[in-house]
Amino acid sequence: MPPLNITAIDHCSVLITDLGKARWFYRDVLGLPEIPKPKPFDFVALWFDLGAGQTLHLLQKPQPDTRSPRHFALRVPDAKTAREHFHMHGIETQETGPIPHCDRFFVSDPDGNRIELIQWIEPYNPAVSGAERLD
Repeated sequence: MPPLNITAIDHCSVLITDLGKARWFYRDVLGLPEIPKPKPFDFVALWFDLGAGQTLHLLQKPQPDTRSPRHFALRVPDAKTAREHFHMHGIETQETGPIPHCDRFFVSDPDGNRIELIQWIEPYNPAVSGAERLD
């Protein structure tokens, strides 16, 4: 049997409770272009284009997800500028443990969903920066 040959992440979905606040954060703060959800969907959802055929789906539910370390990461060309951008919008940034050759931090959307912003200064090379063994 041939391997699956997965080529990319297609989309990521997160739960939201307030459509207006979520739209403001993802469209106006992050600057993601909003696109229409598929016609057959009969539930409230916001879709955003991440480029290269990848999308972000925000699904409205009555309660937010529980707080956890779960997150998705968005790549940025300059983490320092990204930090300043969030501070200008009154959004707190959370620093995190280092990874060699990158600068990264977290923000939370209005429902507490964690989002990592990451700038790779050099591409990740597991042979150089990876752990000595797999967990």
